[in-house]
Amino acid sequence: MNPLAHHQVRVGAALVLALVALAVLAPIVAPLADLTTDVTRQLQGPDASHWFGTDENGRDLMTLVAHGARVAVIVGFGTTLVSAVVGTFVGAVSGYVGGRVDEVLMRLVDVVFAFPGILLALLVLFVTADPNLGSVVLALSLSGWAGYARLVRGEMQLERRMPRIEACRALGIPPMRILVRHILPATAGPVLVQATFGVAGAILAEASLSFLGLGPQDVPSWGALLDQGAMYFLLTPHLAIFPGLAIAGTVLAVNLVGDGLRDALDPRTRTTR
Repeated sequence: MNPLAHHQVRVGAALVLALVALAVLAPIVAPLADLTTDVTRQLQGPDASHWFGTDENGRDLMTLVAHGARVAVIVGFGTTLVSAVVGTFVGAVSGYVGGRVDEVLMRLVDVVFAFPGILLALLVLFVTADPNLGSVVLALSLSGWAGYARLVRGEMQLERRMPRIEACRALGIPPMRILVRHILPATAGPVLVQATFGVAGAILAEASLSFLGLGPQDVPSWGALLDQGAMYFLLTPHLAIFPGLAIAGTVLAVNLVGDGLRDALDPRTRTTR
């Protein structure tokens, strides 16, 4: 089944593309001039001049949310890309080579899984003097790659036993060419599904770190806005509602894509669609 024919994939992809467009066009649709401090308009509710209201410093909340989308996109897709590349490489080597190499690499994966990912990220960012987007992506990637490694390793062990792979070996095709041309493409579907859920997980993790004050310090972040809104929730609930809706809506959109891709690429469900 064509994944793009699945309605969940289309809806989720449209929402994700809208988020990416907002992140790219944030300086245009939400100029940074609206982020200047103005104590005369602090903690105002939504109105015609400020659709999402203002924060405690009088800054336009809609502008902050729009620029927070840039952090979500960079961290979500950046963390997923780094984790997927590293994890796919480790899993491919482990599953294809096997033996002692497989044993050592899988024990390393077990060690990573033994530590909760968010705690490992907290440790990395705690020792960082001034956390930025790069350090957040690195901190989340340190544990994110392990899931891809285990997934690809399992797929490798299945694929290497296939008759077509045995035929390639019998024809004398070099092992590296077999790995790159015949085995790795077969793992693309599961890795893609895993990656979509990884994007949602990274966005949530970044929001959690920012809520705790360990996210990027030089740019607006949805988690930091949510933390700020929590302090004034009883007085001005809009400060927490809009960043919270942005996080929930983004995670929902990405998960729709992931669920749709999983259903479309799963052979057990193709006949029912």
